[in-house]
Amino acid sequence: MKALILAAGYATRLYPLTRHFPKPLLEVNKKPIIDYIVRHIDCIKEIDEIFVITNSKFFPKFKKWARGAVSSKRISVINDLTKTIKDRRGAVGDMHYAIIKKKINDGLLVIGGDNIFDTGLRGFVRFALAKKNYPCIGAFDIKDKKKAGNYGVIKIGANKKIISFQEKPASPASTIVAMCLYYFPAGKLDLVGKYLSSRANKNDATGFYIDWLSKAGTAYGYVFGGRWFDIGDHEFYKKAVNTFK
Repeated sequence: MKALILAAGYATRLYPLTRHFPKPLLEVNKKPIIDYIVRHIDCIKEIDEIFVITNSKFFPKFKKWARGAVSSKRISVINDLTKTIKDRRGAVGDMHYAIIKKKINDGLLVIGGDNIFDTGLRGFVRFALAKKNYPCIGAFDIKDKKKAGNYGVIKIGANKKIISFQEKPASPASTIVAMCLYYFPAGKLDLVGKYLSSRANKNDATGFYIDWLSKAGTAYGYVFGGRWFDIGDHEFYKKAVNTFK
């Protein structure tokens, strides 16, 4: 199994902090955000390599970080060759680029580089492997429908199958929101390319990809416990800095 950390965004909502510095390398409790992700991945024995995909602007900074990163896994940094927000590939595009560039044909765990959570990944990986040949989505219950409207909202059936998805809905069907965290079995990696090549699905946001996945076939949702911070703006970054220890 491989792990892919998505770190190619330009994080304009966190300017000026991220004007010349990548969001996953911002510190929380004196550690870069990405270090918390790597620590969780390190606990998964099935994973033998970590890929970090970033852009040309921040590629040197991630290469420097990787040289000093503490991990039992091999870490490789991928440059997606984009230089500005105008030519960015988007999260789904970066997933596809990494799969092709590195010829990935194993099961793939994908995590957004701005996610901080404290439950760990063992439960999610066990759940995903038990589902055999089906994609699995990490989710979190924020227990507030008003706040849920700021995210991609998923509804999960009794068998943990995703039965609906809403991107930032005015009236959320549930309080369970999608994290940028996925597992794709080897046999389903081609779905990323199929999504991107579909003329009806040009949006590169991961939320729309989840919607497409749930309609194209079976996908399952795993709800994490503990704490989760989606560091998208100054408010959430400040909250993580002040409360995540």
